[in-house]
Amino acid sequence: MSEKPSDMGLNPWRATVLTLFSDAFPGVLGASIIGGAEKSGIWALETVDIRDFSVNRHRTVDSPPAGGGSGMVLKPDIAAKAIDSVVNSNSVSGSDRPLIYLTPRGKPLTQKRVRELASGPGLIAFCGRFEGLDERVIEGRQMEEISIGDFVLAGGEVAAQVMIEACVRLLPGVLGDAQSASEESFEDGLLEYPLYTKPREFEGRAIPEVLLSGDHKKIAAWRRQKSEEITKARRPDMWTAYKNGDDHERD
Repeated sequence: MSEKPSDMGLNPWRATVLTLFSDAFPGVLGASIIGGAEKSGIWALETVDIRDFSVNRHRTVDSPPAGGGSGMVLKPDIAAKAIDSVVNSNSVSGSDRPLIYLTPRGKPLTQKRVRELASGPGLIAFCGRFEGLDERVIEGRQMEEISIGDFVLAGGEVAAQVMIEACVRLLPGVLGDAQSASEESFEDGLLEYPLYTKPREFEGRAIPEVLLSGDHKKIAAWRRQKSEEITKARRPDMWTAYKNGDDHERD
């Protein structure tokens, strides 16, 4: 568990992670600007070990799936107790934070949803393992199911770290240059334009002259054109949404 009070006396953005592998955290969340922001009290991280809510001496948390099949399923009674310990906590309010289950069958995590989560008090993330979580817990606790991509991981810990980092970097005071966040991929419905820096020439490839011209209007136009070209070629779904004028309404 890692918690730091805000130096300014304000409630930090809080991420609570329910997991079978607490030692996987903070992981990358403890590095660079994300870790620095946690140390300075901008956000707080805590982990809850799901096994602590098992009732037998072997700390068993799973059982074979009803109806047969391979693998194991996280037991509903244990998962529910772990979730309720956070949501119903008197010391740390959980009821005003969305309860998110990281699963491949969830809705894709988008920059729009990230902005929404970052603008709130925080989130509670449940990291699945084995074949998944008993459906009755998902329904009964009204869990929001989110996926970070069309692939399968061994568990939700990496996915939770991805989601939390995406949110934390949008919190005020985390990025040194606030404009850098507004010019990134997905923020205006387009993928980001190509980036260059010194040296002026590298392996026979030069920085485009327009970027060295000092003409900010031309530079902005070039960047917009490149963003549109890249988005159209690589993400036709985003390009269609952008052309229809509903890029910020994508789920």
